[in-house]
Amino acid sequence: MTDLLTERDTWSMTNCPIARTLEIVGTRTALLILREAFLGTRRFDDFAKRVGVGEPAAAARLKELTAAGLLERVPYQEPGQRTRYAYQLTEKGRDFRPVLMALRQWGDTWATDERGPALVVRHKECGAPVRAELRCDDGHDVGYGDTVVDRGPGLIRTSPEGD
Repeated sequence: MTDLLTERDTWSMTNCPIARTLEIVGTRTALLILREAFLGTRRFDDFAKRVGVGEPAAAARLKELTAAGLLERVPYQEPGQRTRYAYQLTEKGRDFRPVLMALRQWGDTWATDERGPALVVRHKECGAPVRAELRCDDGHDVGYGDTVVDRGPGLIRTSPEGD
């Protein structure tokens, strides 16, 4: 059996889940809009203001995230006003939470100034800080170098080498 990683030149990256994820959320604005959605932002104007982008950029990213199924538009109406739309996370969007938590955690360690992180996420029940961690399905912590890469069902080869 050949080590799969030595055969990387024979792989097609057209089915790469990292590349496909970045096609959906790979802009700074998209990630910050998702941050805001997790912090409870719902209205268009609030997204634009809190992310620090113009209305055209906010509209484009919200449209993309909605089309990708991470957010959904929900109608609301204030008394005497026309119907407007708020945005809320879908199940698919809520599943992105560990990714944002991992980005925040990395940023807390490597990208904050001397004052430290701006926000600390805590467990509501006990108050302990929440961390993103890697674990296998059997519950073991997985450190750097503790993994192997196996062929998945979606691996596409560009050449027959290694088959």
